[in-house]
Order: sequence, then C-alpha cells, then structure tokens
Amino acid sequence: MSVILKAENISKQYRLGTVGTGTLSHDLNRWWHSLRGKEDPYLKIGGVNDRSLKASEDYVWALKDINFEVNQGEVLGIIGKNGAGKSTLLKILSRVTAPSTGIIKTKGRIASLLEVGTGFHPELTGRENIYLNGAILGMTKSEITSKLDEIIDFSGCEMYIDTPVKRYSSGMTVRLAFAVAAHLEPEILVIDEVLAVGDAEFQKKAIGKMQDLSHAQGRTVLFVSHNMVAVKSLCDRGILLENGMVTATGDIAHVIEEYLSSSKIISRTETKITDNHRRTNTSREIQLSKVSSIQTHNLIREELRFKIDLKLNKRIPESVIVTGTICNISDHAIGSFFSKPFLMNKDNLKIELSIFNHNLSIGEYYMHFSISKGNLEGGDIEVLDHAYEAIGFEIYNESSEKDYLLNWNKYWGDVFFQSNIKILD
Repeated sequence: MSVILKAENISKQYRLGTVGTGTLSHDLNRWWHSLRGKEDPYLKIGGVNDRSLKASEDYVWALKDINFEVNQGEVLGIIGKNGAGKSTLLKILSRVTAPSTGIIKTKGRIASLLEVGTGFHPELTGRENIYLNGAILGMTKSEITSKLDEIIDFSGCEMYIDTPVKRYSSGMTVRLAFAVAAHLEPEILVIDEVLAVGDAEFQKKAIGKMQDLSHAQGRTVLFVSHNMVAVKSLCDRGILLENGMVTATGDIAHVIEEYLSSSKIISRTETKITDNHRRTNTSREIQLSKVSSIQTHNLIREELRFKIDLKLNKRIPESVIVTGTICNISDHAIGSFFSKPFLMNKDNLKIELSIFNHNLSIGEYYMHFSISKGNLEGGDIEVLDHAYEAIGFEIYNESSEKDYLLNWNKYWGDVFFQSNIKILD
C-alpha cells in the first residue's frame, strides 16, 4: 500500500494564559531572529503537556515530535486521555492550525469532522447548510446536488431538512454534518469524538459507513474516540498519545491495552482525595478525604471492603449516605450502591463500606464515591462531595490468576448492589 499521509516531527506550542502568540516584544523578537535566519527563540522553551501539573513556564508543548505514516485504505485510531493532544493533532492534519515545527505530507482531499456544527449557520435550513458545508469542504454545487437525496436519507433528518438548524438538537446537527463529510468522498476522512453525541442507531450507521469507505472504497480514516469498543471494531492500527507525545503505536489491540493499563487507577489501593478528583459544584460541608481498600486480594463472589475517611467542615443535623458507581476499565458503568443513613457526629470519621452481592466477573474496576444528604426514597438528594475514579480494584478467580474478561458483565448502570456500612473508632 502507498503512504497517503505522513507526519514528520510535528510539534505545537501554545502560550499559557494568553490568546495569541504573546506580547508585542515577543513578536518583535521572533521577527528579528527570522530576519537573521535564526530559529524562533521561544521554541527552545516550554513545559510538558500535563494538565494535572502546576504551570512552571509561560509556554507549553501541546504536541512534541510526532512522527507517523498512514497507508491508503487504513483506519487509524488515535487514543489517549483528555488533554493528551488528540484534537490538536487532528486540527493540524486538517490544516485548521499550523504546527510550530514539522511538516504534514498528504495525497488527496481531506474532509474533517472535528466539532459539532462546525461551518453550519444556525439561521439557515438543513438543506441550505448541506450546500454551505459541502462548499467549505470543497464540493461543487453540482456534486452536492447529485448526492443531496443520499445525504438527507443518511442523516435521517428529512422531516426537518427545511427547518433552521438552530432548532436542531446537537445529535441531529452531528448526523447532518457527518452525512455531508461522508459523502464528500475524500481520500482522507478525519473524525474527532463527535460521534459520541449521536444515538446508538446513528453510531452503528456511521461506523458502518466508515468501514465501507475504507474497505470497499479504499479511503483512509483517522478516528479519535474514548469508546474503545468502537475503536477496536473499526481501526486496524492505533497511536497512543500521552502528554503530547506518542507513547505506543502498532496493532490496535496492543495500543488499547497500553492505554487501559496506563490509567494507574487499578494499581491504587489508597487514594487521598484532592481537588483533581472532585466535582467542583458541591458544597463540601462534608468531604471525602481518603479511600482505601481493606482487602488487597478480591476473589470472585466475595464481598468488597473499603475504608472511607470523612471530614466535617460544617455541622448538619440530618443523616448522610455514601453512594457510588462501579465502572470497568472500558469506562462502562456496571452498577451503583448506597449506604444506610448515618450521622456525621465527629470532625473526622472513618467508616467501613462492604458490598456483598456485586456479581462482578473477573477483571479490573474502579469506583466513583459521593457523600450526600436528603431523602433517597423521594429522590431529593444533595451531593455534598463527589470523587471521580477514587479507587481501583481487581477481581480474581479462586486460583488467584489474573484472567481478564473485559465487558463480560451482564449487568449495566441501573443495577443496585447491596451494601453495608460500619462506623469505625
């Protein structure tokens, strides 16, 4: 197969806290170095793209020394955590923004679907926006007209096609935008996380269309998603980005395994809850301060036991409850639990939480925790503090072997596990 896209030493630098490249003095300094044929002086500095760290420099490398090739007809998955640089890379590949260093070599036309409704005018109808968006993507009017019925049918928005787009839901907008991009027949189709906005039926249709473009028509697809099931089913090869750098590349199953194992949630048996874990819009009258696993070895069908440290910031008269959600490492919610009500009568209180009918299969999991007050039966609950990805744990079989059976669980999201709570001294 011939190489249709090649990225060589791609880097992108941004100035923190400032819109634009910086001050007038910086621009003059750049101009003076350019006039003398010297390198931009600000490309020699810059922090690592790690959103969890406090900024120590004025500049940050959103991407650093990215190199890869994509063959014609290949479906490449680009995965990584939020802020890893995936969208920045796609914007550079789509020529929405220019790289600070490096070059992109492509053969043929690129169609991009990066953000919901990009290029759509809210006052124009769906039909008018098809022509507008098609023209932006490089289609001629006659080309759009010949495919108009096909685009409308694929989008599933025929009833509203002559209604202004401002009255569309985000999912309908994505349907129409994807339909236009997919029927452009580009040599390279670049798709960001936007498919997550669509419903299950549309996602299935969109993935089928992308498979048809790559396998039947020999077109190339670059696909970014946090849905590992979709990535694995669609992509042949993958790239893992972390802190703006490529940390793994190759077969998609291998890259997904690297991504899931790099989470570090599972390896934590104790977590001190910081603001990086917390939901921001909570009162924090009572705070989760630490969560730890009491058992280091959880066998299948045995109860799970955790110790939770609570801190009282403001005395409240009513009882509180601890709630939580268990997720597998593919980020699917398996089930939820809630404790019996108890009074927070100390400034610092330790409790032991047991979950004894979890029905979890062999594999790796993590938990979100909340502390709440209010009437659970009436649905009148106020969350006082919530910690994302508070603790991780593994379920082993009786022989203690690590036997990963991901997504094997029959129970999803709406299952409530039975739990018990004990106040510790």
